[in-house]
Formats: sequence, structure tokens, C-alpha cells
Amino acid sequence: MEIVLMLKAVIIGIVEGITEFLPISSTGHMIIVGNLINFQEPAYPKQYVYMFEVVIQLGAILAIVVLYWEKIKTSLINIKPGQWGFKLWFNIFVAFLPSAVIGIFLHKAIQAKLFNAVTVSLALIIGGFLMIFMENKYRRGNKTKSIDDVNVVQAFKIGCFQCLALWPGMSRSASTIIGAWISGLNTVAAAEFSFFLAIPTMVGASVLSLKDGFGSMSGSQIIALAVGFVVSFVVALVVVEKFMKFLQRKPMRVFAIYRIFIGVIILVLAFTKVITV
Repeated sequence: MEIVLMLKAVIIGIVEGITEFLPISSTGHMIIVGNLINFQEPAYPKQYVYMFEVVIQLGAILAIVVLYWEKIKTSLINIKPGQWGFKLWFNIFVAFLPSAVIGIFLHKAIQAKLFNAVTVSLALIIGGFLMIFMENKYRRGNKTKSIDDVNVVQAFKIGCFQCLALWPGMSRSASTIIGAWISGLNTVAAAEFSFFLAIPTMVGASVLSLKDGFGSMSGSQIIALAVGFVVSFVVALVVVEKFMKFLQRKPMRVFAIYRIFIGVIILVLAFTKVITV
């Protein structure tokens, strides 16, 4: 039984590492894959599954810290008021606030009502069409090409759009990139701002989740959580670098089409009872 749990942790960790920073929803994919491999109730407590899916995202976030360490370190050295590091992290804080405030009050309702195959598939489909529309309308001609040039109004708009990601399947990456397009950032700057914004967002979500469920975990469940964390970190290291190279050459339409296709497939599987709702 413990070996099966570890294998499931590896699978979910791989899914998380691949999907966390792509605009296709890591949470949505973990829910669907978890359904397919029976990483859900009643095999495992619902609170543990939810906590696992949230906390292993920190592994992927750690990959961002490693890949952008020089910029993060330099920004922290230059974090006094008036310096560019202060501006960067103040903007990240401003963008972090909207979803943090809403998430504190609604995370239990979201966990109870929106973590299922049908709601995830609908979010994937709606988000896919939204990405196509917003990219066609805003991507070309946006003048903000570096996260160092983002202003506080742009940061707040991006943060408001991040609230869409509270709906599992919508994707935190997609939501913040769409908000960044509308705010005037080009695609590369939008993706990098999304990466940096993920750091406080996912740390906050993980702390909130661990506070609610850590004490109820068994020893094997703690080990599985650690395994998923490490796997997601290693996979994300590879994916982020390739994703940024892709964005420098190609539009994001391919991810939107993938979202719509997968969303429709999941709906069909759910309504034909191949997977449980």
C-alpha cells in the first residue's frame, strides 16, 4: 500500500512539475490525474489529497527560485525604498493581495464545491477561449518588456485577474498572463511576472493548507508528500527553461487549444461515468 502511494506521489509530482507554469492549470490536471489513478476519496482522506496537491506546488516554485536566483538575490540586496528591488517586490505584494484576501475567506468553499472533474473541465474550456481572445486583442504592441518596468496599477490589475485561478482549472499562470496582457506587458514579461508572483501566492496557500491538515498525516503520507515535492521541483526546472524559449518564438494559442480539447474530453468521460465527478 505504501509503495502504491509513493508511485502515485511520483505521478502527481510529474504532472505538477510539467503544468505549474504552463497556462493549462496544474491543479486541474492533478485533480483529473488523481481521479484516474484513484488518488482521491475514499482511498485517501479528502483533506490530505487537497493538501498534497497544494503543497507539492512549492517544489515547482522552488525551481523558479533556483532559476532566477541571481535576479532574486540582487533585488533583495536593492530592496530599500527608491531602489528597483523595492519596486519589484512591492508590485509583487500588490498583485498578491487580491487573491490572498479572497482565498482566505473562500478556500474551504472552493475546496468543497469546485474540486471535481466537471467544474475543472468547464474552467479549462472557458479559460482556453479567453486566452485566444485576449492574446489576439492585446499581445501585439504591448510595450512593457521587463518586469522591472511594471507599475503599481499594472500589478494590481494582474493581481485581480489572478483571482480567476481560485477556480481550479482556470490556471494561475493563464489568469496572470491574461491580466498582464491587458495591463500592457508583452508575453515574456507577463510570464516572468507570473513566475515571481507564484512565490508568495503558493507559499501562502501551502501554509494555509498545512495548518489545516499536517497533524492528521501518517508517516507514509508525509514521505509521499516529500517525494511529490522533490519530483515536481526537478521536472519544473526543465519545463520552465523550455517554456521561456517557446514564448520567445511562438504564440500561446497552442495551450488554449489543448485546454479546450482536454476540457471537452473530460466532460465526455465524466458524463459517461468513465471517471467520477
